[in-house]
Amino acid sequence: MTFNSIDELQDALAQHNYVAERGLATSIFLAIKLQRPLFLEGEAGVGKTEVAKVMASLFDTNLIRLQCYEGLDVNHAVYEWNYTRQILHLRLVEARGERPQEDELFGEEFLLKRPLLQALEDSRDKPPVLLIDEVDRSDEEFEAFLLEVLSDFQITIPEIGTVRAAQRPYVILTSNRTREVHDALKRRCLYYWIDYPSFEKEMEIVTAKVPEASEELARQVTAFIQELRQEDLYKVPGVAETLDWLTALVALDRKALDPEIVDDTLGAILKYQDDVSRVKGETARRMLEHSRYTV
Repeated sequence: MTFNSIDELQDALAQHNYVAERGLATSIFLAIKLQRPLFLEGEAGVGKTEVAKVMASLFDTNLIRLQCYEGLDVNHAVYEWNYTRQILHLRLVEARGERPQEDELFGEEFLLKRPLLQALEDSRDKPPVLLIDEVDRSDEEFEAFLLEVLSDFQITIPEIGTVRAAQRPYVILTSNRTREVHDALKRRCLYYWIDYPSFEKEMEIVTAKVPEASEELARQVTAFIQELRQEDLYKVPGVAETLDWLTALVALDRKALDPEIVDDTLGAILKYQDDVSRVKGETARRMLEHSRYTV
């Protein structure tokens, strides 16, 4: 699928239930046209990872995800050798009374391909979407390795040679900004900050994602979350929590909010006891009352 304009792409995203504002749609459009990685930054739960998922759906291609964490290294991100299988092969060769050859042990049948290598090899048919998720959780050493991969889209395996992407994958990097990512990595990417949505945009999102919810409930939930984000909380709820809460309320056959159901279901949107204690009771009632003016 090709997109000839930003409007066309924005409409296609909406058809896949992803409500993207003009700036984000422009960044995605340019990333596709210029074959550049797209670096998405923002608070947790605002829809960064979902961009990669919906792109894979748009292009009917594979989504290859690399979840970053502290200590991530080449063995887990690129490739490693299947030592168990190599040892079994050695024993089999020795049992036949033959002398094992080194090149026998380092063929592709013994290679365990991790996400980055998979993304390069998978591009032979059609470019996959490579999601490098929460890159801010990885180490600076791994960041430095990514610089080479994202510059040349090739990986060298000493025992085999250099693997090059036949077609550049669509690359999405995300960060929750738990630490600053080095400028050198950002320079290789287009950049966009995804903020918490306005009331109107969040209403579009919840209506698209949870269409079975009543309009009154959807508006009350959205307004309450908007109020909640103004509170001094340890972890402010994102759009993901809005959707979780609305889905839970629909499962409970609720058509509207009341103080009791808010208190009973705060665990769907707040993940720390201090935040629950701060909001539960009188604060929740006050915010519910304020949110009614928005509805």
